Amino acid sequence: MIQSMTGFGKATLQLPTKKITVEAKSLNSKGLDLNVRMPSVYRELELGLRNQIALALERGKIDFSIYVENSAEQTSTNVNVPIVKAYINQLREVYNEADETELMKMAVRMPDALKTEREEIDENDWKQIQSVIEEGLANIINFRKDEGASLEKEFQLRIGNIRSYMEQALALDPERVQAIKDRLQTAITELKVNVDENRFEQELIYYLEKLDITEEKVRLTNHLDYFLETIKGKEANGRKLGFITQEMGREINTMGSKSNHAQMQKLVVMMKDELEKIKEQVLNVL
Repeated sequence: MIQSMTGFGKATLQLPTKKITVEAKSLNSKGLDLNVRMPSVYRELELGLRNQIALALERGKIDFSIYVENSAEQTSTNVNVPIVKAYINQLREVYNEADETELMKMAVRMPDALKTEREEIDENDWKQIQSVIEEGLANIINFRKDEGASLEKEFQLRIGNIRSYMEQALALDPERVQAIKDRLQTAITELKVNVDENRFEQELIYYLEKLDITEEKVRLTNHLDYFLETIKGKEANGRKLGFITQEMGREINTMGSKSNHAQMQKLVVMMKDELEKIKEQVLNVL
């Protein structure tokens, strides 16, 4: 079953002292274009997280974010009390008429008045975050599968349309062949020259063989069948589907160049239109 590269997944977890939120967004891309945002305290674990995301999502332009909201009253930033007191004493010497409130406001704006203690990674917290990450990745994968199911229905419809137009074109083949014969016979008659009928038949057969589209029909049918078989596969197959559509396009173009028949050429144009719609959607397939 195919998956779309477009998807969104979100997961949250409320702990006693913090709320953890994970969001993952994905768009189509030729390869893996991964952007990770996470709190600086967990930055040393980013490489492992990137590998985990790459294994789960494989391909696409992915924005992955981890948000941690502390709900506890404690904070990692504290007032540097000795420094602030020293600033107040110095400011009092400069401006002894100021009250304590004014001196305090000026002191806390001075360099090093606040100090930030570096947080250490809490392994228990990271285990909780890891569970939310796995849930978020599972959610975006499910989203991709749902989108893939919609794409599969679209592909089956378009492939069926191409097959129908091809059969209609083949039904016109006897009429086309007869029209070619009549046109050549009329041209020779207008030349008013004697023609060896056997030689004329040989040349006509050679000419019609060059315009025969039976081989293109067989190859295009095989490509259509292979396309439907591929979208049922379990592995990521977006690139393979792209290659198959290229081969389908070659056979349809050859049919058009050989047709020499107005109605058949219209059907070829309709086949090309359906194929272009398939190509556009294949870009979204994982």
